[in-house]
Amino acid sequence: MKVLLVDDSVTMRRIQKTQIGNLGVTEIVEAGDGQEALGVLKNNMPVDLVLLDWNMPIMDGITFLKTVRADATYKDVKIVMCTSESEKSRVVEALKSGANNYIVKPFTPEALKEKLGL
Repeated sequence: MKVLLVDDSVTMRRIQKTQIGNLGVTEIVEAGDGQEALGVLKNNMPVDLVLLDWNMPIMDGITFLKTVRADATYKDVKIVMCTSESEKSRVVEALKSGANNYIVKPFTPEALKEKLGL
């Protein structure tokens, strides 16, 4: 399984990388914003899963999500919003925009494992 971590926080990416690594995932690529993530995604296909933050500079997570879901090339890529946005309206917006799941920061390794289906 190859995972793309998209978060503007280097610390959060490091935490996620450690947690995902502990679940046995060894192929992990990273991006600091949605625009960078689009390039990383194009150059690292196939990617099985994207962990996506909402609030980032340059291109936010919801814009990235809508852009990716508009391209049939990425129809099989699972996208999990991994964000501090916890309002019900935000969760609904992300799911309607094509997110496969949603997890609110901070989260436990067990919650992440459950959301990723590992």
